[in-house]
Amino acid sequence: MYQNLAVLAALLVLYASLAGALESRPINGPLLFLLAGLAVGPSGLGLLNLALDRNDLRLLAELTLAIVLFSDAAKADLAQLRHYRSLPLRLLTIGLPLTLIAGWFAAWLIFPQMPWLEMALLATILAPTDAALGKAVVSNPEVPANVRESLNVESGLNDGICVPVLLLLLALVTEAHSTVPFALAGYLFLEELGVGVLTGVALALLVGGLLRLSQRHCLQIEAWQQLVMPALALLSFACAQALGGSGFIAAFCAGLLTGCRFKQETQPLLATGESCAEALSLLTWVVFGAYVAPKASQILSPSVWFYALSSLSLVRMLPVWISLSGSALTAESRLFIGWFGPRGLASIVFAVLVLDAQLQEGATIIATTIACVMLSVVLHGMSALPGARRLGRSAE
Repeated sequence: MYQNLAVLAALLVLYASLAGALESRPINGPLLFLLAGLAVGPSGLGLLNLALDRNDLRLLAELTLAIVLFSDAAKADLAQLRHYRSLPLRLLTIGLPLTLIAGWFAAWLIFPQMPWLEMALLATILAPTDAALGKAVVSNPEVPANVRESLNVESGLNDGICVPVLLLLLALVTEAHSTVPFALAGYLFLEELGVGVLTGVALALLVGGLLRLSQRHCLQIEAWQQLVMPALALLSFACAQALGGSGFIAAFCAGLLTGCRFKQETQPLLATGESCAEALSLLTWVVFGAYVAPKASQILSPSVWFYALSSLSLVRMLPVWISLSGSALTAESRLFIGWFGPRGLASIVFAVLVLDAQLQEGATIIATTIACVMLSVVLHGMSALPGARRLGRSAE
């Protein structure tokens, strides 16, 4: 146990000490921790031997995504969104649905033996983009502001939008044996969605009111105040799950409402939550590299890697190009936005969520997700800075 703790702590200390140098290079945090997991895990040096079962892995992934969804929603800059609203709205309302359709069509071509519901599941798992992997782009001042904000808003919101789609598909797969699967799945979907939204909104209003009251009467202590936001994210998630709803939707709604109510005050309050999300995300990458990636039985299949490469290129770039047609963006900017749709944490968590589902092609889905994420970490990590500099020069 202490050896495992020492290995994880050493990785965190090493990255935290060198983060400034690494963030400006292709070797980003997720790639480093993925490789570290492969190196120190059971398939490598054997220094990390965590007694994790599927439930433990699922809990880690769920808590990480809940805090990330909350933080992304709370940080959403609504003023910038209103200023550049046409671009992210096009990406989310046109580009994302087209990406889901294109992902399903690509699965139909590459995995013809896969049931259509599972094709849709695979497309949904790989549709959301990762804000952390795209940080080198969205935080780079060389990239034009409208491109940066569009990518930032899209990556912050598309995973929350994909959650109810994933839940609906899982309900359909689970209730496929029922005589009325669509009716029952629709009921379960509405129940999870409704309970999740109501729980997230109610808790955000309650905690927001409590914060206002404590501010008015000077009852706050700064050290404890910073724990409110990550605690609210976990509270929203846990309460919604306990009530039979979707904890992810609850965390997303709570973060969105909290960000709207507190605006500028949200940023210092979110500092600790962002640090928790970063630490949990990197821990998830280590576990992914050590335990999940080596166990993908179909990982050597050429069709798995062909779909993964298609998902990162045509399946993403063509819908983005179509959704941004008619905008003021240049062709190079549209290609840039289409390419920088990295897959990461959300895809990993979604894949973990379907582990327990009775899927005919579950092994293929998991292997394809792993291949796509690994390709994304390498390709997007290596091309982020050169691509940003080139677009910046073109914009000038």
